[in-house]
Amino acid sequence: MQDSTPVPLCNSADLVDGGLAVPFDVVHGGYTCRAFAVRWQGRVHAYLNRCAHVAMELDWQPNRFFDDSGQWLLCGTHGAVYRPDTGACAGGPCRGGLVKIEVSEQDGVVHWHTAFNLKPLEF
Repeated sequence: MQDSTPVPLCNSADLVDGGLAVPFDVVHGGYTCRAFAVRWQGRVHAYLNRCAHVAMELDWQPNRFFDDSGQWLLCGTHGAVYRPDTGACAGGPCRGGLVKIEVSEQDGVVHWHTAFNLKPLEF
């Protein structure tokens, strides 16, 4: 079993259903990467900010990942569409899904969790 450490990310109120994401930096597989957290249908989800089609950041404007309907995560460069709850490809040019990051929410604070290949920058 791998150690998983919760890392405070933001206040729960900072994430609104289908709204702006909260970005954060991580070290994934030894490389510094951007990541983001969003709220969808009342739950928080987090992913590496890397399209599965081409390794580019997804947001079409700073911290904007949802399409106009607020139901899908959209790659602003190539139009790949992902499910907000799983990161699975739902359409467009994607090869697989987004890399999901474990999150939790307690006492009004959202935390992301480390993994064997996912650490905070200062780690």
